[in-house]
Amino acid sequence: MAAYWIAHVNVLDPEQYKGYTDIAPLAFKKYDAVFLARGGASEVLEGEPFARHVVIQFKDMETALACYRSPEYQEAKSKRDGHCVAQISIVEGLAG
Repeated sequence: MAAYWIAHVNVLDPEQYKGYTDIAPLAFKKYDAVFLARGGASEVLEGEPFARHVVIQFKDMETALACYRSPEYQEAKSKRDGHCVAQISIVEGLAG
């Protein structure tokens, strides 16, 4: 059953955040991630406002979690730590 990585992000330092965007795609490619939404127009209707929203589809929950926990992604994450505020959830999709 598919799973979705949902991220809400406010970038604090775009120059430093580029270190993340330069290498994070390596992890996403390794785990066959499919980007469904990435930083397009949005409107926050409830909750804390974030400027950037990302939805990524994975084959299943295990694959999504493996991607997040992978050395490749953790290296990328270390490049963004302190340069953005992020909320990331991984959600299992519906059957059928």
